[in-house]
Amino acid sequence: MTTALVWLRQDLRLADNPALYHACRTCEHVILAFIDDPLPTSISQLGAASRVWLHHSLQAFDEHLQALGNRLILRQGAALPVLQQLLATTGATHVYWNRVYDPASLARDKHIKETLKQTCKVHSFNASLLNEPWEVLKPDGTPYKVFTPFWKAMLKYGIQHLPLPTPERIPAPAYLPDSLPLNALALLPTIRWDIGMMAHWQVGEVAAMRKLLAFLPKGANYKEARNLPAQTGTTRLSPHLHFGEISPRQTVYHAKHYLQSHPEAESGWRHFMQEIGWREFSYHLLYHFPHTLERALDARFDAFPWAEDHAAVLERWQHGKTGFPIIDAGMRELWQTGWMHNRVRMIVASLLTKNLLVPWQAGEQWFRDTLVDADLASNVFGWQWTAGCGADAAPYFRIFNPILQSQKFDPEGKYIRRWVPELQNRDNKQVHLPRERGDDLREYPLPLVDLKASRTLALTLFKQI
Repeated sequence: MTTALVWLRQDLRLADNPALYHACRTCEHVILAFIDDPLPTSISQLGAASRVWLHHSLQAFDEHLQALGNRLILRQGAALPVLQQLLATTGATHVYWNRVYDPASLARDKHIKETLKQTCKVHSFNASLLNEPWEVLKPDGTPYKVFTPFWKAMLKYGIQHLPLPTPERIPAPAYLPDSLPLNALALLPTIRWDIGMMAHWQVGEVAAMRKLLAFLPKGANYKEARNLPAQTGTTRLSPHLHFGEISPRQTVYHAKHYLQSHPEAESGWRHFMQEIGWREFSYHLLYHFPHTLERALDARFDAFPWAEDHAAVLERWQHGKTGFPIIDAGMRELWQTGWMHNRVRMIVASLLTKNLLVPWQAGEQWFRDTLVDADLASNVFGWQWTAGCGADAAPYFRIFNPILQSQKFDPEGKYIRRWVPELQNRDNKQVHLPRERGDDLREYPLPLVDLKASRTLALTLFKQI
């Protein structure tokens, strides 16, 4: 009787899970394990908000698994010795996992595969991307640094793949090793701030698919609606994709299937597919330029004179007290929900890096800790794009004006009023410029910086490098 050990990471789903699918086809018995690995870039170490989501995702996955007559084994420790111990106690002869792509995990997984291959068969698969980062390259074999040619090459290579079905059976062996209780992983905070945050979410594979299917009819308006933070114009699938509760292959498959009967939605869905492409591009960059986790892709920024004493302004930015309504709305939305609208992410990042001259790494670290979708590749790529120091970056002279942005994309101030209650009673003009008339608004802070002067300074510094 052959037994397979499936090592789960960012693939907490039963459908379109290559490691699980092939384990069930190859072996008579299947054991599924999640390891709380202390590696800094592992899924359980990324940030407080992500750890909260992970707790609920593991719980949902285990419940789904138990409905099929199996259960999830939870362990803590460095992955290799834990896997070796599980192999020894279960007699498993095959190990299956789905790949992850940050530099530290790639190095760890390579070492684990080389070690375990001496005593068992090891199989790894792509489950989180449409194509592997090393598959879509320039004709000369070098990686892309600009999105548009990357996306064209990716479309030519192919983005449509038939998702794998949920296994009909996931047969457990007669003996299943003990599991740590979920609470032993200590993923939830001691002071339960997470309860309010998670009230905004449903977690797990079923919730992710339900969210995608509910969004399909809205996709026709995606091009315009995605920029309006007061509307539900985006899928909000990012945390589900991050934890592997749904795959990009499933997303593309269902979108294409919907378009077959709704061809009028083609334009909107084409733009949505490009967002999936941006996610792929971020992994492409992280794989080929691993130093970008900590340093700018554009080496000229090694000499950029960031503000040295920025702790005070960083704290006001973090807590939504900058005096710029759409910035403060975004930062408070993040603090309360673990998520922020993508248009607002660009605006708050621009203010921090270009008007306040705070290093992009400080913002990236804050997002990594507070976002439930704190995907390493996408987070780093987004921050470097806005700061102007990454691949296909926003031009250095593109500095978002938060007032103009809110007037354009939140004209009635609905988004601002939702998250900044101090401005509830301002009219549609004053909500963007709460002190334009010289009002004594004591409950709302003064602007943290002069936008015009700070823009001029930033441009001068950018030109110097």
